Amino acid sequence: MSAVLAVASQPLAFLAFDFGTRRVGVATGNSLTRTATPLTTVAVEGEARLAAIGALIAEWRPAALVVGVPRHPDGAPHVNTERARRFGRDLQARFGLPVHEVDERYTTTDAKRAGAVDLDAAAAAIILEQHLAAL
Repeated sequence: MSAVLAVASQPLAFLAFDFGTRRVGVATGNSLTRTATPLTTVAVEGEARLAAIGALIAEWRPAALVVGVPRHPDGAPHVNTERARRFGRDLQARFGLPVHEVDERYTTTDAKRAGAVDLDAAAAAIILEQHLAAL
């Protein structure tokens, strides 16, 4: 097996984020299992939020990041749509990793229905599983 094929066959790790103005849910997963695991919710703002996310990136070493982008039920954007997209652009600029956007409609509702204790982190896991399923 060539080195190129060996590298290409390695699973890719991801961190996913369920963005909120007060809290950001975080999950991890990979392209091999195509499953995600809720990690934590970051409940600080500003520079402290980015520092906490930076620590998670350093620990988990993802190949890319996934950000849930909220929309109205009909798909139309709303005020938090642009906030989440700006959050993704900030992550890409700060950490130099690719950022993928995923439609996050109903992820918190699905997490609640599943009985999740940490709704934000569980919603991030659902967001990531949607991304992994599309790979």
